[in-house]
This record gives sequence, C-alpha cells and structure tokens, in this order.
Amino acid sequence: MKAPDSLFRRLLLWLLLPLLALGALMLVQAYLDARRTADRAFDRLLEASSQAIAEQVQWQDERLWLDLPPAALEMLATDAEERVFYALYDDDGEFITGNARLPGDPRSDDISGEAMYYDDVQWQDLALRQGVRRTRLEDWRQREGFEVRVAHTREGRERLTWRLFLGNMAYIGAMAVLAIAVLLLAVRSALRPLTRLRRAIRRRDPRTLAPLELPLPRELAELRETLNELLARMRRVRANQERFIGDASHQLRTPLAGLSARAELALRQDNPEVWRAALQAMQTTSASTARLAVQLLSLTRLNNPEATPELSALDLNDIARQAVRNAWNRCHRDGIDIGVDVCDSPVTIDGIDWQLEEALSNLIDNAGRYGATHITVRVNATPPELVVEDNGPGIPAEQRLLVLRPFHRGEESGDGSGLGLAIVDGIARTHGARLRLDDARHESGLCVTLRFPAPTPTETKQ
Repeated sequence: MKAPDSLFRRLLLWLLLPLLALGALMLVQAYLDARRTADRAFDRLLEASSQAIAEQVQWQDERLWLDLPPAALEMLATDAEERVFYALYDDDGEFITGNARLPGDPRSDDISGEAMYYDDVQWQDLALRQGVRRTRLEDWRQREGFEVRVAHTREGRERLTWRLFLGNMAYIGAMAVLAIAVLLLAVRSALRPLTRLRRAIRRRDPRTLAPLELPLPRELAELRETLNELLARMRRVRANQERFIGDASHQLRTPLAGLSARAELALRQDNPEVWRAALQAMQTTSASTARLAVQLLSLTRLNNPEATPELSALDLNDIARQAVRNAWNRCHRDGIDIGVDVCDSPVTIDGIDWQLEEALSNLIDNAGRYGATHITVRVNATPPELVVEDNGPGIPAEQRLLVLRPFHRGEESGDGSGLGLAIVDGIARTHGARLRLDDARHESGLCVTLRFPAPTPTETKQ
C-alpha cells in the first residue's frame, strides 16, 4: 500500500515552488541588470574614447587628418585584454584612417548635430560593441563632417557582467536560504496545533467519549467541534445500546427463568398430566423466547448501517401478497380473518424485500397478539403506501410515539415483546418512509401506514 502523502510535505512543496520560480526570475533579472550595467559602463568608455579621437581630427592639405594619441584607446583596454578598433570616415563615407574598416551608423544621413550610436556587431567572426560618433570640425573656416567609429571585443563586458551577477547571486542566495528557513519554521509552527490535536486523540482512553477540550486555531477548532459532535452522537448511540442490552437481557431472563422453574416443578411430580401441562407451557414460552430472539437480531441488524444491503426496485403488491401468504396459516389457526387489497397496476419503489416483509409480519403479529380478529393489508398507489388495518383495541393517541421505543408495550395484558413497532419504525427509516399510526376507518382498531417517497418520473416509466 502506498504511503499517504504528508501534509507538511504538500504545504512545503506548494510554498517552495512559487518561491523557487520567484528566485529564478530574480536571477534572470539580476543577470540582465548586471549586463545592462556593464554595457552602460563600457559605453561610457566608448563615448569618452570617441570624444578624445574626435578632438584630434583636423583639416590639413585639403583633407581630414588624425593624429591619434595613445590615451584615446588605452582607456578602452582593461585587464580582460580586449581587442580595440577605431576608424575615421569622412562625410561621404570614405575611409580616412584607422586599424579596421568598421561598419557605420545605419541611421539616415539627415541626422544633424553631434550624436552617439551604440550597436553590437559581428566583424570578421568577432563579436564587437561599437560606438559611432557623428560630428564636425570646430574650425571656423571649415565645417567638414566626419564619423569616428570605435569598437572593442566583449571580454571586459562579460567579465564585469559575471562579477556583478555573482555579487547579486550571493545576496539572492542568502535571501533564499533565509526565506526557506523561515518557511520551514512557519509551516512547522502552523502544523503544530494539528500535532497537538493528533497526540491528544492518541492519548485518549478508547472507552471515553468525553468532548475534546484543547485550544486550537479557528480552522482546527472547527475540526475539534466536528469531532465533539461525532463523540456526542457516539455517546447517544452507546447509551441506546446499553439501554437496549439491559432491556434485552431482562426480556430474555424472564422467560428463561420461567422455563427453568416449570421444568423444576415438573420434575418433582409423578403425574403425567402435570408433565404434559408443564411441557405445553414450556413450549409456549420457548416459542415466545425464540420469537423475541429473532426480533432482537432483526433490530440489531437494522441498527447496523454496514449490514444494510442496497435498495432495489420492488412491487408493493408482491410484498403485500407474500406477507399475507406467510401469515395465513397462523392467523387461520388463531381464528383471525386476514385479507389483502392490492392495486391493479404495479406500485414500484426502491426497497429491501425481506425488510418490508418483516415489517408487515410484525404488524400482523402485533395485531393478532393484542386481540384483533380482522386484519387487512392494503396497497395504495398515490402516494405509494403499505397499510395494515385491524379491529383490535388500538393505541391511544398519547402513547403512539412511546410504542415506537423498544420494549414498550401499549397493553400490559398482551404477550408481545414491545419490539414489533420499533422494528417497523427502523425499517421505515431505512426506506426513507414515513410511519403513521391512526385510528381504523370503520371500527375501533389501529391503522398503521408506511408512506414511501414518490418515485421520480424516470423510475415511474421503468
């Protein structure tokens, strides 16, 4: 099984990715800034060199003449040992002098006044940075225009660029290390309340369902309150289970004690008639106890959501007919008139067949045990309903909610266990149905109705 991903790792990853992306952008920007700074510095040298050369240009023998001082080019030479080139061109673009025939200014010729132009050029497989200055002689007798072109290789620029970039990168690296350290501490600090919550839950006694009392941030406080709500529901469930177990043990202990007492009394007698009466009483008690055990198992299974199968399409007419067939022999033996009233067309719902049959069986059995002589099982189509109506003593309106509790019996004189209606109520809730207890329509008695949710149009067509 693959290990679950760590929340700490996930937070760190999602916070580090933008931080790393920002760091990469900062490095790119630092390199571009370093290159621009180096270009500006060396361009100033190009400008100074071209200015020094332009100041030495003179008009002599009816032509331009240049006596280049060594300092004009030495200012471009650095410890990177760049190669330096220069050229002088007249106003017609004719080469006058220089150590290289450098390309000129691509701008239009109508540009007037002194101007400086910089460009990166390729000359004889060399990458050069060139500066072109357009100017004129300062002699009042002669205003001849000319161009001074100065260029050098990029070794010094690149060295200065990397020196500046490495200096910036050291600062960025230090900031990144500090940011990552702060980020690690922040994430650990943010997750520390979650660690406290986990440890508090782990240290708890599994038998206690007391609410958690732990100061937490707002987001985790909501989780704590959700856990406390779950614990409260579990307390209610455990209380109901303990009450159910106590009632069940009491209900089972009474008939078992009666069986033991009757058997002991019968063993003290020598009369076969007494033995027969004791055996008949023991048979009745054991049958009642067996039915009680079956009802307890049914109620336990209804209260276990993991044991509930999926709902499937059912016809309520078939459910009603089957329940009446199953109860026919018992009712006929006890002198009870039982009938079924179904619809002409199928009444389809989503349900569990054995649960609905058991609900009808419990309703029929309850009616018979409490004195009913006529029982009718009816199916209504709109809305879908299962109805069991009898002519027994009925249940007073003020007790109809109480009888839905396990082991509560409406009439103490009856021999029921008080589980029948509780099981029917559980089955109704499983099916999303509404259980209603009313007076019988035609005579005294009880009318129990299971009203199911109306099917959707798609389900109706099917």
